[in-house]
Amino acid sequence: MGHLFDEKKRIKSRIKRIRGQLDAVERSLDAEKECFEVLQTLAACRGAINGLLGEIVEDHIREHIMTETGKEMTSQDKEAEALIKILKTYWK
Repeated sequence: MGHLFDEKKRIKSRIKRIRGQLDAVERSLDAEKECFEVLQTLAACRGAINGLLGEIVEDHIREHIMTETGKEMTSQDKEAEALIKILKTYWK
């Protein structure tokens, strides 16, 4: 989990932005805004959370599953890269 601590400031900044988006959803509900506006803000929240989750999972795979950091990739590293690519497609 050392990679998370290295990126803690950036991750916390993203979490604060997500929290702000969720607060905006709550304000929209309190102000009885149109459904479209609430849904649009919720979709933005979901995208932000998925993006953060994707980055953390990718970092985890690179830090804890991949074996080589140099140019020569093992078959496990190639499969890990393939998994990252699939996950990025899924989270978009």
